[in-house]
Amino acid sequence: MPRDLYYLPTSAPCRSVLLTAKAVGVDLNLVHTDLVQGAHLKPDFLKMNPQHCIPVLNDNGFVLSESRAICSYLVDQYAKDDSLYPKDPKKRALVNQRLYFDIGTLYQRFVDYYLSIIYLGQAPDPARFSKLEEAFQLLDKFLEGQTWAAGDNLTIADFDLVTSVSSAETFDFDVSKYPNVVRWYSNAKKAIPGYEEINHKGCVQYRQRWEKFSSKNK
Repeated sequence: MPRDLYYLPTSAPCRSVLLTAKAVGVDLNLVHTDLVQGAHLKPDFLKMNPQHCIPVLNDNGFVLSESRAICSYLVDQYAKDDSLYPKDPKKRALVNQRLYFDIGTLYQRFVDYYLSIIYLGQAPDPARFSKLEEAFQLLDKFLEGQTWAAGDNLTIADFDLVTSVSSAETFDFDVSKYPNVVRWYSNAKKAIPGYEEINHKGCVQYRQRWEKFSSKNK
């Protein structure tokens, strides 16, 4: 059965879905969706996803957007066990909290600061940068005394957060100021299946875009 993922390799949310699919052993038909060219605004795409955002999963007619929902679905539907997204209410709640923290705080503040510069041409905003630093301080606190983002086991919360952290680092954010994040980040690079081929490769492309933008605006 076809499982189409509409995506961009540079997108952090798309990369978290790809990492999850890799971990649970699901093959995806990757449909490159160029936002600059307006692929997300075409009638067929809008019919599938009125939010006109990526990633979007079409699993044999079941359509789902929002990366964190897609990651949860992939584990519930296809994983051999629930280790990546525990069914235990308290363990799952902690994973969810980290996912919500990322979408509403860490990743959102990355978007607010960096992507407003590169895509909207806005001047760097010190207040927004301070908010991003605060988000990293919070993540550092969450990781205090534990191996992974939501406890002692690798979960989709780690897949999600690592794409945000690596994206910020790609844009020259100094991650080294947060010791617990550094420790966790180093472990994540080694433990997450497909990290190099999926996440690092996407970050390299992201970096090229950032350097091209920076060179034009010197």
